[in-house]
Amino acid sequence: MNHREPELARITRQGASTDGSIDAMAITDFIHMSFGVTNSYLVTTGDRSVVVNAGSEQEARRAHLPRYRRIDPHPPAYIVTTQSHRDHMGGVPVLSGPGTRWVAHESSTQWRADVRMLHDVYLRRRNVLWSSVLNDVVELGNRAGPDREPDILVGDSWAAEVGGRRFELLATPGGETTDSMVVWLPDDGAVFTSNLFGPVFGGMPNLATLRGDKLRSARQFVASLERVRDLEPELLITGHGDPIRGAGTIRAELDRISEALQHVHDRTVEGMLAGKSLADVMAAAEPPEELRLLEAHGKASWNARSIWHEYVGWFLMESTTELYSVPASSVAADLVELAGAPELAARARDHVDGGRPVEALHLTDLVLHAVPDHRDALAVRADALEELLERSRGENLSEVMWLRSQIADTDRRMADEQ
Repeated sequence: MNHREPELARITRQGASTDGSIDAMAITDFIHMSFGVTNSYLVTTGDRSVVVNAGSEQEARRAHLPRYRRIDPHPPAYIVTTQSHRDHMGGVPVLSGPGTRWVAHESSTQWRADVRMLHDVYLRRRNVLWSSVLNDVVELGNRAGPDREPDILVGDSWAAEVGGRRFELLATPGGETTDSMVVWLPDDGAVFTSNLFGPVFGGMPNLATLRGDKLRSARQFVASLERVRDLEPELLITGHGDPIRGAGTIRAELDRISEALQHVHDRTVEGMLAGKSLADVMAAAEPPEELRLLEAHGKASWNARSIWHEYVGWFLMESTTELYSVPASSVAADLVELAGAPELAARARDHVDGGRPVEALHLTDLVLHAVPDHRDALAVRADALEELLERSRGENLSEVMWLRSQIADTDRRMADEQ
């Protein structure tokens, strides 16, 4: 099957492939965008400049630094990193110079310590989902950023004036990381939100990413969104793509995002109060058509799951087995022995043919736990995964990357049996 590339993958790969041969793009006469996996921005003033987000180390060296030096040959006064993902702060040492001060949220220290602690876990998960998109352009192996600590740690807010231009930093802990901040230029009506709203502005937020990150709170996300909306910006600059212009347009988009996630939150809570299962709550989470958002990064059903766990934790109260460390796969061999691997694989095939690929995967998982090289089960698994990939329409990058990784794994296992 010919599956189109997710838009988010295209944007990411295009950013990763850029070099310093082209100039930074002028958004205004004093704000310049250097395109990358996550965009970096240079804000000029009557004195030294300010950088908002530094990109990865490779991007900063290859693209951002040469572009910025053509605009301002002097090192920036400040580098502000709006969150502690590597594609925002990895380039801090590259772009820094004498007198440059790195500014980040005060919780970034603990956030980065946690990333170092779980480095191998995050690396394994990211490589499954992202290696085919980013290859070796961004340092997937080190998410903790520069070895040194920021020079200035910000709490709820912080303000500075550079060369007659005022900057305000506002904490937005509902952002893509718990140390998220936005940069507000009050005299210019411009706000840098980076990935507060996700990598695609106007899309469904992702409260818990498949690659692994700390769980975000739906309420905190809405509160952070409202903090930006209350600024009434005329120019909103994100981490990816073009800026959004016009106070009316920005407010309308922020209202729509807020209402869509609030709808998912409220339907989830209603379902919980009604005693519905998590599966039923997830199935009913989709907002109405007028509030439906692009699901390139997050999905309504995934957010319903996150909200459920945010309020009541991991215990679903559906089975006593949840309390113990014995997985369902421990009895896979018993079920396969009783029902027969060929029979289960044939029933899984019936599910695929009947348009029920997830049910098919439940059965093939059982068979392959017991008989890892069962060729019929592998063939059905491959077809079920292909059907899910087709249904995804290439919209959600994490879903597509996961399905492709599983298809590749299945193909490899089938080739090993030939």
